Amino acid sequence: MLDWSKIDTVLLDMDGTLLDLHFDNHFWQTHLPRRYAESRGLSPDAGREELMARYHGRAGTLEWYSVDFWETELELDIMRFKEEVAHLIGIHPHVPAFLDAVRASGRRVVLATNAHHKSVTLKMAKTGLTPRFDAIVSSHALGAAKEEQAFWQRLQEIEPFDPARTLLVDDSLPVLDSARRYGIAHLVAVKRPDTKQPEKHTGDYPAIDDFSQLMPQ
Repeated sequence: MLDWSKIDTVLLDMDGTLLDLHFDNHFWQTHLPRRYAESRGLSPDAGREELMARYHGRAGTLEWYSVDFWETELELDIMRFKEEVAHLIGIHPHVPAFLDAVRASGRRVVLATNAHHKSVTLKMAKTGLTPRFDAIVSSHALGAAKEEQAFWQRLQEIEPFDPARTLLVDDSLPVLDSARRYGIAHLVAVKRPDTKQPEKHTGDYPAIDDFSQLMPQ
């Protein structure tokens, strides 16, 4: 799938790519709506419907991914509620072996995520993956989501990479499209970000079932 001789830098998404998106989907679609309904004295269905409408209005923006934004917007302790279901945080198959193999090959491994730094801290604490990265960069530190060209420009300023010799693995088609526009040459999608859901449509991007299919030679 890849010619590793043409790759120096590996950029990796977190949620849905390295980690099972089931945690996030369950939290935002089930657990938080339940807590939101309880806090507002609404029925579960009414609470979920109201919250989904609020999500929809922020989709694809930096605010959508921001724990601080939603804590202020909803007047709820988002991180406390995340801790309540943190046992659902899981690593996709073969991820640790892949990360170790890429670093052992001498290539730079960077976690490039839209997740808020509070979520990154929680997930790294649960998974123990932090030492396997050369750098961890959240879009919130750069002031732009990965869907925006500004993200890649600012990332390149602090983490120099040659787009023509860079690999990005991500489960989001809008993010892959954004990276392609920026000139990142090697792009790979993930077929099943959420292991509890069917495979996703991955457009014209090569896609993996798991990271055993991407091991550097």
